[in-house]
Amino acid sequence: MIVYASPGDPTIAAQHQPALLLDYARSRDAAGPALLRETGLDSCELPAAGRSVSPLQYQQLLRNVLRELDSADTSFMLGQQMLPGHYGAVSQALLHARTLRQALQILCEFHVYICPLLRPRLRAEGPLAVLYWSASYGAPVLLPALVEMHMTALVSLCRWLSGERLPWRFCFNRASPRHVEQHQVHLGQDLRFNCHLDAMLIDAAWLDRPWPRGNAMAAAVALRSVEEAAQRQPAHGSLPDALYDYLLEHVRCAPTLEMSAAAFDISPATLKRHLLKLGTHFQAELDQVRTHVALYLFQTRRADNDTVAAYLGFHDATNFRRSFKRWTGQTPGLLREGLHGV
Repeated sequence: MIVYASPGDPTIAAQHQPALLLDYARSRDAAGPALLRETGLDSCELPAAGRSVSPLQYQQLLRNVLRELDSADTSFMLGQQMLPGHYGAVSQALLHARTLRQALQILCEFHVYICPLLRPRLRAEGPLAVLYWSASYGAPVLLPALVEMHMTALVSLCRWLSGERLPWRFCFNRASPRHVEQHQVHLGQDLRFNCHLDAMLIDAAWLDRPWPRGNAMAAAVALRSVEEAAQRQPAHGSLPDALYDYLLEHVRCAPTLEMSAAAFDISPATLKRHLLKLGTHFQAELDQVRTHVALYLFQTRRADNDTVAAYLGFHDATNFRRSFKRWTGQTPGLLREGLHGV
């Protein structure tokens, strides 16, 4: 049985990301009562050790901060403060990471502590490493800001720990904003929009270059502490995260709603109801996974339509092209040409 957390479960330490968010807003002279509107929280709960808030409360807090500050740089400035953060041993492990690969592995493995609203996944089998992000608890309106926050956080962390600005390339699952100045200032010039994937790409040669601040012993001790704490009190990801992982593992076997529900030890109707509460449905989740796999194969392996169709279990390339256009609104050829320029 696959276990997951519900969006209303108090799974986020109040003194971590929520407190950081509130501190930054107050430093910009935002009013306290307005920041906590509709969160069900009071100002005493956020900095208090031992208190926890739910993803829904954290999402509402972020909405309030973005609305009250009403500034194009808010998400980027928040990202500057996110990592390594003050999240206990996992922050110490990030701080002492020996290489980019180890930092990304820590980020992905312990994402529930570091980035509870946005799930990172790393693919690094070939000459190009791809770190891509997906929403853990829905909230599509917040997704652009969350992506900007997390990408900025990782760029800042890597620049600090490596001692140089790494040559990241950026893909966004959105149209180009009217003004891209903040993206260019905080992320760089190598930006690509309308990619149907929120991802950061870098040549794999950068993954294993030693970092000057790296400390193998300190990183190992910190990671052991995180793992021991996780054994005592397991921290579970969200239903969309768990379902994505399941679908990705079985994507070549044409997974169905019934198969997936059985893996979660719930009925198909219950799985549909839980997804509906998050503003999604099973077919949308499956199409997202298939799209991401196809884009990865196009980008990193220069695969053609026949190869991707066979990988995903389609009978022929024609059926794959038809489905891909339904998923993305574009033909595979057009999107592949755009990706090859990234």
